[in-house]
Amino acid sequence: MKKFLAVFTGSTAAHERSGWDTLSDADRAVRHQNGIAAWGAWMETNKASVVDGGAPLGKTKRAGPNGVTDIKNNLAAFLIVQAETHEAAAKLFEGHPHFTIFPGEAVEIMECLPVPGQ
Repeated sequence: MKKFLAVFTGSTAAHERSGWDTLSDADRAVRHQNGIAAWGAWMETNKASVVDGGAPLGKTKRAGPNGVTDIKNNLAAFLIVQAETHEAAAKLFEGHPHFTIFPGEAVEIMECLPVPGQ
């Protein structure tokens, strides 16, 4: 089986479209609780495919030729799955709570390729 990195993305536009900030505190709490439960159910359903449950991602720093800087990007979380094909890995995330319940934008799935020479 091949391994795939799944990166959960979120943008300001997706957050605004979700109406998350217009919900009452009580409604947001219920939606959050439902989202956590749905995410757990997704993990349980796909446990045979999940290699690393990943984690949410914090603030970003970029290290480059000119030093270290603070940057902002749309990366929100990651996990690693295994599947026979790229298409099969991507299909695991159809209807994921990241964007059906939470105000996330999408999940980007890419194959983890072997390191050349190893």
